Amino acid sequence: MKINWGTGIVIAFGLFMTFILYFVFEVQSNSKYDNDLVVEEYYKHDSHFQEEMARIQNAHNLKEKPSIVYNKEGVKIVFPASFESENIKGNVQMYRASNKKFDFDTQLALINSVLVIPQKKLIKGQWDVKMEWQYEGKKYLSKEVIYVD
Repeated sequence: MKINWGTGIVIAFGLFMTFILYFVFEVQSNSKYDNDLVVEEYYKHDSHFQEEMARIQNAHNLKEKPSIVYNKEGVKIVFPASFESENIKGNVQMYRASNKKFDFDTQLALINSVLVIPQKKLIKGQWDVKMEWQYEGKKYLSKEVIYVD
């Protein structure tokens, strides 16, 4: 049996469509490829953008800034000694872009100006750390990206 070029194009096109449809079905049905929204209330979150930028600028203007680093203990947040730990209020949001099931919030409960988020709460990969805090009536926002290995 001889296949001419027109039949070959139709067969190739049919195979290509089958290939694409297989992958569309695979991604939609497999929970490994969750395609949830990054932020649940996107438009509500976006409407507070200017306020968020003001808090980021407040944190940027500080002479001594808190540091957010990853080490073998976990994520370590250290405030400068010039801040009074008992007057710092706020929370830390740990955001995992690949899967929202791993996202969590932690209140700022400082011990000697330090907060440690234990290694056992973290999985390997990239984490976005968003620390919203208030000191002496002024609001601040610090964002960092850390890599857990």
